[in-house]
Amino acid sequence: MSKTEKKEPAVVGSPTPKKKKKRGRKSTRMYFTHDTELAIGEYLASDHEATRNKIFNERINYSFYKLAENLIHTFKFYYTEVDDLEDLKHEVVCFLLEKLHYFDPTKGSKAFSYFSIVGKNYLILYNNTNYKKKKIKADVLAADEDDKVIHELGRPERKEDMKDFIDYFTAYIDKHMFRLFKKDHDRKVCDAVNILFKRRENFHIFFN
Repeated sequence: MSKTEKKEPAVVGSPTPKKKKKRGRKSTRMYFTHDTELAIGEYLASDHEATRNKIFNERINYSFYKLAENLIHTFKFYYTEVDDLEDLKHEVVCFLLEKLHYFDPTKGSKAFSYFSIVGKNYLILYNNTNYKKKKIKADVLAADEDDKVIHELGRPERKEDMKDFIDYFTAYIDKHMFRLFKKDHDRKVCDAVNILFKRRENFHIFFN
């Protein structure tokens, strides 16, 4: 080494940068693949029932099942009439199958988008209907002991809910009167009050 050449100082603490591994983006639609799209087209193009059943069972059913599962959990459609969400998933799959012939692949729309909307709309209607039923089927006999319930039902914007509640209440009393009231005198009083509720349209107090 000549005297004019200078030795480069060693750099401490600067490790060779590691190349970052590129991670592939996880697809949220892996269950609804290009083959699913093709299978739906083949299903619609066939008039042979056995062929259709084979296509649906082997190439479409699982995609519809996973679509139903994701819609239920993503949007929390948990107000159901069934004890097991598996039953609800099955209902959605059956509904999608019923609506399958409405899909037209020649219009350029993707089957995934189309059936996501169809399934979501079905679950919105299903969920809202069951939510209303659960509100009405709350323990009606506890309402007279809960001031908050009475207050809520009396609000002007809740008149429709109040109507539904009273209709259910009177029907409930008619059905269970002999179980709830053992004495004849008590049943007569209860029946008289229940009749007043049934004929509430004739009393101005119910609409104030």
